[in-house]
Amino acid sequence: MVGTRLRVCGKEVQHRVFGLRLQRSGFCDKFHFLKFPVGCCENGGIVLHSGRLKTAAFQTAFADNAPMIYRQNFIKELTYTAVGIFVVILAVLVSTQAVNLLGRAADGRVAADAVAALIGFWTLGMTPLLLVLTAYISVLTVLTRFWRDSEMAVWLSCGLSLKQWLRPVLAFALPFAALVAAMQLAVLPWAELRSREFAELLKQKQELSLVEAGEFRTLGKRNGRVYFVETFDTESGVMKNLFLREQDDKGRENVVFAKEGRFALTDHKRTLELTQGYRYGGIPGEADYNRVGFEHLSLVISTTPKIVNPVDHRRTIPTARLIGSDNPQYRAELMWRVSLPLAAVILAILAVPLSYFNPRTGHTYNILFAIGFFLVYQNGLTLLRNAIENGKIGFWAGFLPLHILMLAAASSSCASAPCPRSPSAKPSKPH
Repeated sequence: MVGTRLRVCGKEVQHRVFGLRLQRSGFCDKFHFLKFPVGCCENGGIVLHSGRLKTAAFQTAFADNAPMIYRQNFIKELTYTAVGIFVVILAVLVSTQAVNLLGRAADGRVAADAVAALIGFWTLGMTPLLLVLTAYISVLTVLTRFWRDSEMAVWLSCGLSLKQWLRPVLAFALPFAALVAAMQLAVLPWAELRSREFAELLKQKQELSLVEAGEFRTLGKRNGRVYFVETFDTESGVMKNLFLREQDDKGRENVVFAKEGRFALTDHKRTLELTQGYRYGGIPGEADYNRVGFEHLSLVISTTPKIVNPVDHRRTIPTARLIGSDNPQYRAELMWRVSLPLAAVILAILAVPLSYFNPRTGHTYNILFAIGFFLVYQNGLTLLRNAIENGKIGFWAGFLPLHILMLAAASSSCASAPCPRSPSAKPSKPH
């Protein structure tokens, strides 16, 4: 609408501008529809000429409505982009983990009916880091497109500074940070505890699922135990005509024959319960073998403590117990849980200056810098967590410096980023 004279008489009306030709940019860009009130002038009309708004009412309407328009549409586009990025990354990671677990299930290392639960626990543990990455990539992707399509140049030329984009970015990133904080501080410790209990239960049931009639199988990892079962009832778990051979640390061999046997879980011990059989013990090559008959014999396969209040597993400890602890491992875990929500906000802010793209050159060096900043941030947090865990540095010395450094880098980048100057918009009398 360049050089067009609009005459409006009577009361205040609504009008739409589909595009503005800016004097400095020299092109007509696709703007979202701008709705603003247009009032009558002295001679009943307003004029748009060379991109300069000729009425004070027009300029005031644009200044009042443009911030709301760009924020609403920017956050809307960020939301759609974030949903797509999250779904794609999650699908790739879950499919990769599913293939890995299915391969282990095919080899007998994981029960087939446990694959879905293990994938669920693994996905839940990866979600916080995935949310941080999603917020970062979404802001970077949308703003890079704005620079590439020159939409950012238009908005900046209209008087919006680069710092004004931080408000909608924060409005978008803060819900991500809140969700990450809720998962890190409350959900994940509970999920990790359930995951470890489930893994232990699978381990205890592994021998039951691997019993095959007519085949020699190893039993546990100690004493070289090998057993053979003639028949096995899968419903009752009863093995009949069982043969077992084991060797102790002194080289003495024991051979057991039993009429029946079954695996049992008692007091968190995996045992093999045998009934009506004989036990032969002796040293190979010698004739002094002993024979002992029994009605019932219980062989302990392994002893595994129950994970109820897992002091040894820091990832399962509630956050309230980590606060104020003198244990370096607990401090390291607390530092990691609190760092990810902050990282979600800081990376989103950092994506604003890193998104700068010059469409004239076509170089995408900003993407390389963005990847580099993320790797430095993530690996730096990991190194600091390990340093706290090993007692080399204190909690605050490992928690604050990297966050402050990255936030300072984001602030300085926003201040020094290229910003087109807005054209003069002095009102003049209509003609």
